[in-house]
Amino acid sequence: MKLDSTDREILKHLQEDAHLTTKELSGRLNLSPTPVYERVRRLEKEGVIKGYVALVNREKIEKDLMVFCSIRLKEHAQEAGAKFVQEIVQLDEVQECYNISGDYDFMLKIIVHDMREYQSFLMNKLASLENIGSTHSIFVMSEIKAETKLKV
Repeated sequence: MKLDSTDREILKHLQEDAHLTTKELSGRLNLSPTPVYERVRRLEKEGVIKGYVALVNREKIEKDLMVFCSIRLKEHAQEAGAKFVQEIVQLDEVQECYNISGDYDFMLKIIVHDMREYQSFLMNKLASLENIGSTHSIFVMSEIKAETKLKV
């Protein structure tokens, strides 16, 4: 799908505030509501807009510890890797999971209440996955920049 400048402006505004009504969005774009509504629906249908979420302040819900955990698998066969992925996506503490290159195979972003909860997660959940060879944890001391907006 080819995006024109109006599509890009729509995406820019919706990334800043997904609560914008079609009327508000059309006012910002100097277009009538109907074409704006149709463009937004097309962007949704084509998968450019994947969904809408509320961004929750993790500290307000007592999820104060963010950990990046690198995982090295014991076995790299396709079936073993697929099983690991199936298991890891089931863990609520894992917010993000990336297959990476380099010394490790996967990078996890884990959000928990505190160090005690992370230790319990590591020992009782992560360590129970059979294909994990080793892990390396990096603890976030402060969050400097965390954006959800993409430049379009």
